[in-house]
Amino acid sequence: MLLVTGANGQLGQELRLLLGDKAVYAGRAELDISDETAVQTFFKDRKFDFVINCAAYTAVDNAEDHAENADRVNRLGAALLARYGRRVIQISTDYVFDGTAHLPYKESDAPHPVSVYGSTKLAGEKAVLAEADTAVIVRTSWLYSRFGGNFVKTMLRLGAERASLGVVFDQIGTPTHAADLASAIVSMLPLIASGAKDVYHYSDEGVASWYDFAVAIMKASNLPCRVNPIESADYPAKARRPAFSVLNKTKIKTSFGLSIPHWTDSLNSFLTQR
Repeated sequence: MLLVTGANGQLGQELRLLLGDKAVYAGRAELDISDETAVQTFFKDRKFDFVINCAAYTAVDNAEDHAENADRVNRLGAALLARYGRRVIQISTDYVFDGTAHLPYKESDAPHPVSVYGSTKLAGEKAVLAEADTAVIVRTSWLYSRFGGNFVKTMLRLGAERASLGVVFDQIGTPTHAADLASAIVSMLPLIASGAKDVYHYSDEGVASWYDFAVAIMKASNLPCRVNPIESADYPAKARRPAFSVLNKTKIKTSFGLSIPHWTDSLNSFLTQR
């Protein structure tokens, strides 16, 4: 049996669709992962083959003013799940990098987060690797799905309401359909060696700016909204974002035999089926 934490988020709900009754699903109401007594009690009479930790404080800008709250979920919560769950797949982020690279980031590249969100997620990675018997970190980027709030849903809403909008063109990464990541995780599970401790990168294939992403959404949805490219400086935010956070996925593809779809194919499929 598996445990999926953060079960009401985008990835958690996609995993629910794939795993069904093969997993127990815990949202914040079922388990406060930052409460050691609650976590210890939860695991007291339960033994899981793996804990897939999708829980995270993901409000990137709010984290700058609420660092303690972000740390409690992203670092402490991850550490407690590793301490008592012992076998953990920890979902992390491209925001552990500063975005100054010019080639896709490999797992061996040194992290250097430039936001509280990125720093606390990196601390969570380190905690899981230190505390768990078996620990797999999966960094991903720019998630969207049919569940919850995300960039695609925002663009669809704004595209239907406005004649034009501005989207930053100087932040480069890769959109990732959460269903693709969920499928990859399920494929990986039986292949993870006991006692393994490793970090992997997963996103959909290809490269885009947020501007490119928005243009593709409007085109695929037949929305007449005109998307204008703007600089990040023209859209000030409290937290710094990495200017370039494309992830190199060679390691995860080689290790687990994964075939990863291009982001445009996944987006078009998503918009057709929604």
